Amino acid sequence: GDDVTLYHGVTLGGTSWKKGKRHPTLGNGVMVGAGAKVLGNITLSDNVRVGANSVVVEDVPESCTVVGIPGKIVRLREAGQLNPYGIDLDHHLIPDPVGKAINCLLERIDALEAQVTQKSAEERYKDCDPDNEVCENDCPGAAHAGGNIALRNKPHQLVTSPR
Repeated sequence: GDDVTLYHGVTLGGTSWKKGKRHPTLGNGVMVGAGAKVLGNITLSDNVRVGANSVVVEDVPESCTVVGIPGKIVRLREAGQLNPYGIDLDHHLIPDPVGKAINCLLERIDALEAQVTQKSAEERYKDCDPDNEVCENDCPGAAHAGGNIALRNKPHQLVTSPR
């Protein structure tokens, strides 16, 4: 294509021993970041941007940004929003698909931990008598303490009185 920018260390390579076309086709206005690999008989359509050190192994539609290993589309450029300087350096605004996946996993872990905590509290107090002042599950030695346990104002919170 025309107006293509290839930064240092870019690999445009074939991946097969078959005869015929093995290398990628780049459209107009494509920018490939330093160290990126574009492998196989694939097409990077017009105005595609490939992040540094990304590995692209599938066709990329027009006006998309690809990052990661393997390359994933992270942003579709809006029509008419091209940078007047030709190269857009707002890499910090590109979403991180791996970070997003890790964030989803962390949120799921938090939800599961909350469920486990709630279930364990329900199990812990299921045999407690609501009319009883002292729940033996709060203080396992309460039944054998010989009257040294006093109840505070809050339920399930015990204090040992001085001897």
